[in-house]
Amino acid sequence: MPSTRIELDQNFIDQVKHEIKPHWGELGWVTYKRTYARWLPDQDRSENWDETVKRVIEGNINLDPRLKDSPSKKVISELTNEAKRLFRLVYGLSATPSGRNLWISGTDYQKRTGDSLNNCWFIAIRPQEYGDSHIVPSYVDKREKAVSMPFSFLFDQLMKGGGVGFSVVNDNIKQIPKVDNKIDLTVVIDKGSKSHNASIKVGAVDKDEWKKQNPDQDDVIYYRLPDTREGWVLANARLIDMHFNQTNPDRKTKLVLDITDIRPYGAKIHGFGGTASGPMPLVEMFIDINNVINARAGKNLTAVDATDICNLIGKTVVAGNVRRSAELALGSSDDQDFIKMKQDKKKLYHHRWASNNSVAINSKFNNYGPIADGILHNGEPGIVNLDLSRNYGRIVDGYQPGIDDDVEGTNPCGEISLANGEPCNLFEVFPYIAEMQGWDLKEAFALATRFAKRVTFSHYDWEVSRKIIQKNRRIGISMSGIQDWLLNDLGHRVVTGFEDAVDAETGEKIKKPIYDSQAVERVDGLYKAVVNADKAYSKELGTHPSIKHTTVKPSGTVAKLAGVSEGMHFHYAGYLIQRIRFQASDPLLPALRECGYHTEPDIYTKNTICVEFPLRAAHADSKNFASAGTVSIAEQFATQAFLQTYWSDNAVSCTITFQSDESDEIAPLLHQYRHTIKSTSLLPYYGGSLKQAPKEPIDKKTYKERAALITDDVEEVFAKQNDDQKGLEIVGQTDCEGGACPIK
Repeated sequence: MPSTRIELDQNFIDQVKHEIKPHWGELGWVTYKRTYARWLPDQDRSENWDETVKRVIEGNINLDPRLKDSPSKKVISELTNEAKRLFRLVYGLSATPSGRNLWISGTDYQKRTGDSLNNCWFIAIRPQEYGDSHIVPSYVDKREKAVSMPFSFLFDQLMKGGGVGFSVVNDNIKQIPKVDNKIDLTVVIDKGSKSHNASIKVGAVDKDEWKKQNPDQDDVIYYRLPDTREGWVLANARLIDMHFNQTNPDRKTKLVLDITDIRPYGAKIHGFGGTASGPMPLVEMFIDINNVINARAGKNLTAVDATDICNLIGKTVVAGNVRRSAELALGSSDDQDFIKMKQDKKKLYHHRWASNNSVAINSKFNNYGPIADGILHNGEPGIVNLDLSRNYGRIVDGYQPGIDDDVEGTNPCGEISLANGEPCNLFEVFPYIAEMQGWDLKEAFALATRFAKRVTFSHYDWEVSRKIIQKNRRIGISMSGIQDWLLNDLGHRVVTGFEDAVDAETGEKIKKPIYDSQAVERVDGLYKAVVNADKAYSKELGTHPSIKHTTVKPSGTVAKLAGVSEGMHFHYAGYLIQRIRFQASDPLLPALRECGYHTEPDIYTKNTICVEFPLRAAHADSKNFASAGTVSIAEQFATQAFLQTYWSDNAVSCTITFQSDESDEIAPLLHQYRHTIKSTSLLPYYGGSLKQAPKEPIDKKTYKERAALITDDVEEVFAKQNDDQKGLEIVGQTDCEGGACPIK
């Protein structure tokens, strides 16, 4: 039987547009138009917000598995009504799905790969089976463990636009066998390719010349890459696996990769979108990865080697225009080579910038001094407490041994603890906006829960993912604008003070945070609403409840839509200049200039224009307002601990900022919250001291002067100009505060 499809009626949508005005932040519409509005070729324009929301909601509601088999009229009616409530919720910007869903949900690309709906993934770097996956090298039995498999998984997911966390802890790396073979690699390209000359410059050779010099090719493995994502992945897998006898039984040591068919630079990428980078970055990647592994011939790869391979892959994916590679490398806390690997500045600038690096710890770990020192000098490493993730949901619910025992790492932003092959699955509510628009917050969070639950019924390309998703059905319901909401509801911040206390284990004196009881009650009630909604919907679907439900994601780009504080973070400043970079040819620039926004050439990147937006934070003039530049490091730790205790059963993503005179507090605070915080990272507060900094604090007087120069609404001016909307893209925007997650 064909599936029944739920669709939203245009009359209903027109009614909602008449009744509800989207709560655009000062950067909201511009951010939306540049980031999530898809091009409509049949209408020669990009989507409007109501069209995006319709696409996204319909793409999600039709994932309900009951629609596949002659659903009852009751089910159809209930899902139609739910789709309408979701449309109202998202259209008004009281809540949004993840940026990935805003970009992909309801598209043909979603139908081809359910992976596309998930922001981020995790994979353990150790030999694994490919299994019944969409990518399986022809020379490998699908049940044979191959060294290449986790690298193939990472490469594939990055090219689909997802971020990937990966684990190179000692227990994983020691499972990789010693490198048996040095491989003689040649990358060839035909003279007829438009990329011929550029590829030769980066290390490829002319195919005809190579054939002349190598008439006998019996000892060569020759692979001509198809012009597909899978072709890139399979070529890299072949390169890696030839170094190991288990996956190279013929012991051949010469590999030729033919890149002739790879589309040239600037060609359109169908499906995910954007334009091609050409084969040149791929040539460099093959050569660099081969050099890394060849250098270990007769020895074992190290965690640094494995991270380098992942970083080289990420660097190549970044060259693909729309994609924003995001990686988190998780190493062992006693691996000093891993911890210090970014001190090699040459390799850092070449490829090691491609991952944020963290170390795995447990609650007994107490050597925080070297970690604090590394954070002070370069902002790394972050920490991930796997013991807490495996044995706790919310901290207030107590020790639950093995509740999430498969966890091995996190996504790149650290808000979701994940098992091998598992993705994060996010939806966030803006409670401050939702209450302003008259929503019962428990209903808003229940709708979010059902949306995320349906995503778990997508078709996933990799067997390792399908198995763990079906087992866990993990969701991550987040809230953003938390500081705005609590300050509005309570009139003060969640941490009302500190009291002297003693660490029960060490006897050391600590400052214990005091939390507002109303805040505890509100957050606890919303958590229970999410859990109850999941139980009810799981029963309707005949599946088990999700293993975990809640999180706090960093929410960079999505929070800008509604103009709220990002995740749990405090506003960067009460008043600030936000700088956003655009391609010089971007058709939005004339509208921005006409409206009075200051624009100037970007000093870091050619053909890029920097646009300045004056912003005011909600409650900026409240006596209880605090910003990242004024709130103490102790209060930030305490706030993260509050959310981990009463709200998030996954984890809480937070980049804690600190002033130079607070650096001595880093190690003691990491130790104090070792039984509470599952993952965290820290960065010094720069305060806009860099030239053309993304965010520059200003005073109220300057804000008023700059705001007075804005004379028109960008959306209206852009609609009037409406000359050409093709090729729209913000340069250097991310979905997460720390630049960790991809833009879409």
